[in-house]
Amino acid sequence: MSDRVIIFDTTLRDGEQALAASLTVKEKLQIAQALERLGVDVMEVGFPVSSPGDFQSVQTIARHIKNSRVCALARALPKDIDAAGEALRVAEAFRIHTFISTSSIHVESKLKKSFEDVLEMGVSAIKYALRYTDDVEFSCEDAGRTPIDNLCRMVESAIKAGARTINIPDTVGYTVPTEFSGIIQTLFNRVPNIDKAIISVHCHDDLGLSVANSIGAVQMGARQIECTLNGIGERAGNCSLEEVAMILKTRADLLGLHTNIRHSEIHRTSTLVSQICNMLVQPNKAIVGANAFSHSSGIHQDGVLKAKNTYEIITPESIGLTQNSLNMTSRSGRHVIKHRMEQMGYAESSYELDDLYEKFLTLADKKGQVFDYDLEALAFFSQIHEEPEHFKLEYLGVQSGSSVLATASVKLRVGQDLVCEAATGNGPVDAVYQCINRITGYDIRVAKYALKSKGEGEDALGQVDIVAEYKGRKFHGMGLATDIIESSAHALLHVINSIWRADQVAEQLERNHTIKTETL
Repeated sequence: MSDRVIIFDTTLRDGEQALAASLTVKEKLQIAQALERLGVDVMEVGFPVSSPGDFQSVQTIARHIKNSRVCALARALPKDIDAAGEALRVAEAFRIHTFISTSSIHVESKLKKSFEDVLEMGVSAIKYALRYTDDVEFSCEDAGRTPIDNLCRMVESAIKAGARTINIPDTVGYTVPTEFSGIIQTLFNRVPNIDKAIISVHCHDDLGLSVANSIGAVQMGARQIECTLNGIGERAGNCSLEEVAMILKTRADLLGLHTNIRHSEIHRTSTLVSQICNMLVQPNKAIVGANAFSHSSGIHQDGVLKAKNTYEIITPESIGLTQNSLNMTSRSGRHVIKHRMEQMGYAESSYELDDLYEKFLTLADKKGQVFDYDLEALAFFSQIHEEPEHFKLEYLGVQSGSSVLATASVKLRVGQDLVCEAATGNGPVDAVYQCINRITGYDIRVAKYALKSKGEGEDALGQVDIVAEYKGRKFHGMGLATDIIESSAHALLHVINSIWRADQVAEQLERNHTIKTETL
């Protein structure tokens, strides 16, 4: 049996299901490319049958990703499998992941079928998916609560039907490590053809045991772990990729297992996912939390100063987290910025140097000194906002005070035109938003508004994240600036530009439909 554990990332499928606002195709592609750099073996990037947007994003990612295998999810239904196969067809090699529930409560209450019917559906789905690819994965949904005799029958039948990977999910995070490990061990002892497939596990964190269950499973012979960056996912989330990767690396002496993950990419990939998905990482989160390498106790600090490994079992550098080593000013040239990005582990191909340098100069003029964490924030911001802007902020002026009605004046570039507007509001942000809404003409409701600091000290960058609703859809916007009113404006314009692009796509589809109808 191989000592390599396959890392199957489902951030863009299971993870995205838990987000307040759906991601754009461009945002999904950015995450997929970061996952490719991280070294994930397989990435599950969507559920193509669910919507035209999901189909498009799966197809786009499949076209661009070359070094990881792209996978799409499908229920045990021909239409789902057809959608997955068609979306993935543009890839050189791909995987179709089909599933059906196997636990008694799911079979009887959700599917309202007999286990024999479910068994037949699962086998038929695998055979149907083999029309598109020889890499078919089959999942026994809610395996953690499935009677073991039924689970053994299903696994044996699925392997016989041609599935190369069999996934055993703890779908509702119900099992404890000894129990889940026992399920995996029993499968290896009782399923006669189990050596013909890779056994995978997909554990949820409802009881906080997803990582422990996954590690216990690989100790019993499973060789694929399904996980997400930062543990995002349904309900309490999924098994955290960064945690299992660092456990297998740090305790290789005990476990004797390894992955293909590039550990030095963990920090920046975690940050990118957090930014794009608008999901904060809790400070005490293992591996990637802000406090993961902080020491407050005097005894701990004394120990770390004498020898880091007294209280640090992994180093910040091992996950790509660097300390500030160079202060940059507006006198710094492009070569300095390029050098610092290289020192922080960013390949030149992962950012646009001219765009980053322009934003760096603007910030340096305001702050004086720019630090590594500022530069990293600007790089992530540039990646997220690299699409062309139809609406762009040219000028912003605000008057506000405890006894003064907040007023704002805004100048936007709209395509090739400059448009100005003034308005009052309940506060400076509301006044700015009134101006922007009048200029753009969009009826937008801001459902969530969050402000956080990027960096340290009184001159830290202010990041504003909003979730806005428009015509029944939710959009995420992000703004970054030293002035929180300006960052608030950029966040709303991020949303508005996303809406504008979506409208352009819809109009083009409508025109194509009209032309096709007239031709017929």
